[in-house]
Amino acid sequence: MSDSTSRETALEQSAFDEWPPELRALFDGTALAAKTGFTASLVTIDVNGHVRTSLLSAGELYAPDSRTLCFALWPSSRAARALHERGQAALTFVHDEAFYQVQLDVQPLTDDERAAPGSLACFAGSIDTGESQRVRYARLTSGIAFELEEERDAVLDRWERQIEHLRQAASGAADR
Repeated sequence: MSDSTSRETALEQSAFDEWPPELRALFDGTALAAKTGFTASLVTIDVNGHVRTSLLSAGELYAPDSRTLCFALWPSSRAARALHERGQAALTFVHDEAFYQVQLDVQPLTDDERAAPGSLACFAGSIDTGESQRVRYARLTSGIAFELEEERDAVLDRWERQIEHLRQAASGAADR
């Protein structure tokens, strides 16, 4: 067996244009305490071509249906500005021993200029393409992960409020 053949059979890839059930469950906005530590990387590119990365927790990600991912960012963040300018992002994360990369076409769900101080900017991303990769010879155990230490209950309460805000924003967008 040549090196190229062994490499070809070692890599398992799949593509999707809607959330597989296990990912829909990951982003369903429930059981947030069990999802602490999960981190996804939202990558955007601003008008100057600079890459901007935001790390998002399960408390900032919500999939209202099989093709959409809503997420919350600070309105003043470079990523939020880049999304208003270009409307495209990639979400990367590790789940169930696989690496995922999802290309999103993004629309704002909230008007940042009229938002209350301290509120979050909400966006909805439609899946353009999604891909998963895993290799047989190694097991991905995590991507970027974190542990809640101080104020765990306060953080989980905030996540619940953020998810509810995303649900309402996503519902309002569906009514338009």
